[in-house]
Amino acid sequence: MPSPKTQAPRAELLRQLGFFSSTALVISNMVGAGIFATTGIMAGDLGSGRLIVACWSVGALFALAGALSYSELGINFPSSGGEYIYLTNAYGPEWGFMTGWVSFFAGFSAPIAAAALAFSDYLGHFFPALRAEHASVVIGSGTWSLRLGPGQLVASSLIAAFTILNCFGVGRVAKVQNVLTATKVLVIAGLVIFGFAVGTGSWRHFSEPAVRTSTISLPSQFIVSLLWVMFGYSGWNAATYVAEEVRRPERTLPAALATGTAIVAALYLGLNLVVIYATPLESMKGEIAIGSLAASNLFGPNVAGMFSALMALSIVATVSAEVTIGPRVYYAMAKNRAFFSAAATVHPRWHTPVVAVLSQGLCAMLMTLTPFPDLVIYIGMSLTLFTVLSVGSLFVFRRSRPGWQRLRALDFAWPLIPVLYILVGTVMMLYGIGTHPIASVTAMATVGVGALIYHAGIRGRN
Repeated sequence: MPSPKTQAPRAELLRQLGFFSSTALVISNMVGAGIFATTGIMAGDLGSGRLIVACWSVGALFALAGALSYSELGINFPSSGGEYIYLTNAYGPEWGFMTGWVSFFAGFSAPIAAAALAFSDYLGHFFPALRAEHASVVIGSGTWSLRLGPGQLVASSLIAAFTILNCFGVGRVAKVQNVLTATKVLVIAGLVIFGFAVGTGSWRHFSEPAVRTSTISLPSQFIVSLLWVMFGYSGWNAATYVAEEVRRPERTLPAALATGTAIVAALYLGLNLVVIYATPLESMKGEIAIGSLAASNLFGPNVAGMFSALMALSIVATVSAEVTIGPRVYYAMAKNRAFFSAAATVHPRWHTPVVAVLSQGLCAMLMTLTPFPDLVIYIGMSLTLFTVLSVGSLFVFRRSRPGWQRLRALDFAWPLIPVLYILVGTVMMLYGIGTHPIASVTAMATVGVGALIYHAGIRGRN
């Protein structure tokens, strides 16, 4: 009698990321388009170097509070998915689906597109045609415009390259990521150290105001500018998205999140100080490739070219990290029958969610057609909403889950850290809606569409 056929074991994700790789993922996911491309815009909005530094300092504390809160969530839910896992367990599958839905667009595809566009702008130091403003085809105007040109094509090519690379195994990508992260940290540290040591700058720039381009009051603008800053700090929760591939997550996740966030905060503050030291605020208003401008003022055009190339390489590390992380959210959703089932398919040889990787890559390439500032507000509003909800879930879990593991750092002055995060995040969103209604409404509409899709076709499958 023939023996029954045995079903081949289903391919699964492997735990192969240690502390260094997890920390590198956090750093690479954080350090990218935000710090390299937003200070010039903030110069026009705030008109004060000291206020810019203060805004980035508040953002650092905000990100650290979020990282500590997510550390406790991560050690209790050591599986891939991040906010999707937390919100599903805290508030129900509808909220879990919506955070995954928004992550696909605003959490990963849009930041990947923004980073790739910043990469093109830095290459514009050598090839001016690659700058975003030189798009050859413009459809519409203002917030509703679409732009296509050499810069958008280069950005899309970068996304396509790392999308393909990520199909062939996270271990291989991690090795590339570690090298790119080390390069990124050295570039920023080198610019800060040599900029102050031998660069041509002036401390007077911190007391010389610029004519503001924003028409709203300064206190309100400071709060709105935190959305730009939090776009720069976004990624402090990166390691939680690949928790299912982290070795000893109960120890590795908190250490990677806290260490990565602290390193990035120090780098950001140092970089902002040296940029303002190098360049009068009036001269940096509206500049996206602000690092190139600062390096040119500090060291001259020849050395500035080298720094521009290295900064472009640093942004490549951000694209790589975000392309790696995002598909793990959709994979976790699909395993729970809350996303397209194909997203849960893991390649039997490479152990990667190939369909999820390719889908995200295509969406990010299309988003490179959107103007950079509008992408940033859209991202900031969307991500702040769901990180606030995730931090709020701590109160649900601590009250309702027996055996819940508490993080000592949060127990100190509980519930001060998560409460401050929730309050600051809520105020940022309210001011964002009032000052940037179109981008904010688009972000909220993305959430609403996700809710409709859930009720129309997903709820019955859960």
